[in-house]
Amino acid sequence: MPEFRSLIEGYRRFRSSDYIEQRQRYDALANKGQSPKVMVIACSDSRVDPTRVFDTEPGQMFVLRNVANLVPPYVPDDGLHGVSAAVEYAVTQLEVHHIVVLGHARCGGIAASFSGQFDGAEHGAGGFIGHWMSMIAPARDRIRAAAEISPDIDAHAALELEAIRISLANLRSFPFIAAAEAAGTLQLQGALFDIADGVLRVLDKASGRFVPVGMDWDLASDSQH
Repeated sequence: MPEFRSLIEGYRRFRSSDYIEQRQRYDALANKGQSPKVMVIACSDSRVDPTRVFDTEPGQMFVLRNVANLVPPYVPDDGLHGVSAAVEYAVTQLEVHHIVVLGHARCGGIAASFSGQFDGAEHGAGGFIGHWMSMIAPARDRIRAAAEISPDIDAHAALELEAIRISLANLRSFPFIAAAEAAGTLQLQGALFDIADGVLRVLDKASGRFVPVGMDWDLASDSQH
């Protein structure tokens, strides 16, 4: 298929340019393993690549991507917990210093939740999506109700932001995350990238609002630090 052929062509470009330019770094990563200090939990959306948004080099970020950048709450059972396993590995093994939940505007998963198109669907026909998005269903319902009262509310945008807050709260339900945050060895951050205008907004812990990052924005002077 032509789509896969384009991937192979891209690999050849990478192998003959970027890989050569960063050969020393790749050799070090291959021999010494990874030691990223940041974990990013992002959406699987093909339009939002966190390594491009943050302009990072190989080995700098441990990245987990899923539908709508969601984190489920801590549930210590025998289920298959892909997100929880990745988070556990990042915090207890890699000992990352930051976990960033990176949402984005115009998220398809958020739109699906808001429309309710997969509510009650059978697995294999949208049921997996519906069950996954049920994590934010209570917030969706509250925002729907608020939008009915105030039609000027951008309900989709509000739910995109609220989903980030929910994931951060769920992260804090993991005992090893709560312990690391209390010890000051781990910080949780929330951010949203707008694919239309390229603006990144970061959750300010003092105000609880998402504030845009300007080109002269300094984390050291921000209330998050």
